[in-house]
Amino acid sequence: MATLLETDQVLKRGLTALAKVDPVMARLTAEGVTPQLRKRPPGFEGLAWIVVGQQVSTASATAIWGRLRAILEPATPEVFLKLSDEDLRAAGLSAGKVRTLRAVATEIIEGRLPLDKLHDVPADEAHSLLTRVKGIGPWTADVYLLFCLGHPDAFPSGDLAVQEAARLAYGLETRPDAKTLTVMAERWRPWRGVAAKVLWAYYRVAKAREGAPA
Repeated sequence: MATLLETDQVLKRGLTALAKVDPVMARLTAEGVTPQLRKRPPGFEGLAWIVVGQQVSTASATAIWGRLRAILEPATPEVFLKLSDEDLRAAGLSAGKVRTLRAVATEIIEGRLPLDKLHDVPADEAHSLLTRVKGIGPWTADVYLLFCLGHPDAFPSGDLAVQEAARLAYGLETRPDAKTLTVMAERWRPWRGVAAKVLWAYYRVAKAREGAPA
């Protein structure tokens, strides 16, 4: 596996590799579409943060996470399982998210979800280990691998912004679905995560040109 995305040097290496195999990626980076290294804490805390932020606004996610962290100290699976459903719902978690995070915490404690070792295995294998947990879907798994672990080959093909950026960048008539985008991304291995970051950056640029919120 390639080196984790933890430094600008590694990011630049990935951008250079993408430019060699894909003229569109080369054009985007030449035009100054440069992604940033954004990382969140790995482990249970990082995965919990992603789950909390699902299907809610950034402001709501921040508020819910703040209330959850106030009662989740330290942010470990053991402490989480000691919290009552009433306390978790009071913090703003939906019943579905409570179930998901309880499942995650249990899988970690019982050794079936080795979050601390996922950076050592290929992205597809790590993705499979995460999505085996009830409530963890493909998008959550890939975002965790990319933004918490810095896995260079994690690719969230189901992300709508990545799909729309691909449509614009490659001049496609329609926005590619997850299956189509996964096929497109094969050329970017083992730097699919860097490609995703480029597409996110391009999406923000494109929306700014349209005068729409990114």
